[in-house]
Amino acid sequence: MALSRIVVTGGPGAGKTSVWRELVTAYGARVVGVPEVATLLLEHVFPPVQNLAERHAVQHAIFQVQRSLESVADARRSGDQVLLCDRGIPDGAGYWPEGSPAFFAAMNADWEAEILRYDAVLFLETAAAGGLSIAHGNAIRTETLEAAVRVDDQLRSVWSKHPNCVFVPHEVDFAVKLERGSAVLRAWLDSG
Repeated sequence: MALSRIVVTGGPGAGKTSVWRELVTAYGARVVGVPEVATLLLEHVFPPVQNLAERHAVQHAIFQVQRSLESVADARRSGDQVLLCDRGIPDGAGYWPEGSPAFFAAMNADWEAEILRYDAVLFLETAAAGGLSIAHGNAIRTETLEAAVRVDDQLRSVWSKHPNCVFVPHEVDFAVKLERGSAVLRAWLDSG
């Protein structure tokens, strides 16, 4: 089966961007890299979230920008190119204070249709699940280890329903987890 859209997801500090960046670089013209919208908006557009109304506003914006960015990238995709997304549209469900069903209702979206936009899902478990630090590599990350695990659990409950979701658990040796995740992505990309 040819894959046209793959998402790399998981909780904070899971290594998503590291794996995504490695494969975008390694596969060059074979993939169209779609960066994580949340980080871009929180680094350059929105101030730090201070209350529930702001959390909702940020997640609405991320949802819309992610959808639009993926649409533009998909329209520019040619031949056998694959969209490789650092996070996907449903990822906001992990950060919605009222839970996943409320997130999809607020976005006027169907969770199943949203996860099925992607042909394959690589889910990397947060390092926080093993009590490991998640502070490295992302200046806007503010979650405690407990909050990161909650987000990871909520995201996993959304994405695990996808028929082609591969879960890579946390590892004490981060390089081992990154290699396992990269191997899954390489197998998908090489099969198409």
